[in-house]
Amino acid sequence: MKKPAGFLVAAVFAVFSLPLAAQDAPDAGTVLARVGGTEITLGHAIALRAALPDQFQAVPNETLFPAIVEQLIEQELLNQNHADALTLRERITLENEARNFIANAALMGVAAEAATDESVQIAYDAFVAEFGQGEPTTEYNAAHILVRTEEEIQAVVTELESGREFADVAREFSLDGSSAAGGDLGWFGEGVMIEPFEQAVLALEPGEVSDPVETRFGWHVILLNETRAASVPTLEMVRDDLEAQIQREATRAHLEGLREAADIDNRSDAVDPTYLGRSDLLDE
Repeated sequence: MKKPAGFLVAAVFAVFSLPLAAQDAPDAGTVLARVGGTEITLGHAIALRAALPDQFQAVPNETLFPAIVEQLIEQELLNQNHADALTLRERITLENEARNFIANAALMGVAAEAATDESVQIAYDAFVAEFGQGEPTTEYNAAHILVRTEEEIQAVVTELESGREFADVAREFSLDGSSAAGGDLGWFGEGVMIEPFEQAVLALEPGEVSDPVETRFGWHVILLNETRAASVPTLEMVRDDLEAQIQREATRAHLEGLREAADIDNRSDAVDPTYLGRSDLLDE
């Protein structure tokens, strides 16, 4: 027996008039589709969307959502149909990819846990203490003019000898990105610049201009503005380096701990290394 139309309208109205808070919000486990007995969830869709190439990142979610769900459905159809038909090469490749993914996830987790604000501060304090115990170092503030050929650098020298300001000549002639700032390179320490350039800087007194210097980038003339004793870099200046050091040490310690606790039987010495190139062994 058909229900009265008025009852259906009232029921629909009652459902949609519920407060939003009473409705369950989707989560990663929300099922978007089923393929046989396999569920495709919102979590699967979110992960696939995040892994799309850069050119898709600006595409609205409203456009991507149905396409992503369809892609996941088709992938699962192919997975169910073909999983048992993988070749030896494909099975081994899949095992390697899964192993690599899990290993990277493990190391990223260890690294993230290790590089805390507290551990970075401890590393920075140790860095500052070591810095203070080292030999005093000098920093240099310089500007340069870079051109391609020896003829061009002679023209630059002529301009400077005529009394023109170094910055003005740099803006007119220099090919370097610093030309807009009059050739200004800011402050730098030893070991930062390539050797011919650095040696020329070290030979200058503040206010002096070098003779032409040739490097692999071209020909330079260099103005040494001033020098100063190197100061301890701030935490923010070295934070990235400290975090990377902490993460390297933490992941290495984690791996060493796993090795010590594991039963590893490495028998590779018994196999001729030339077999590593025998990809034909993967052909069934």
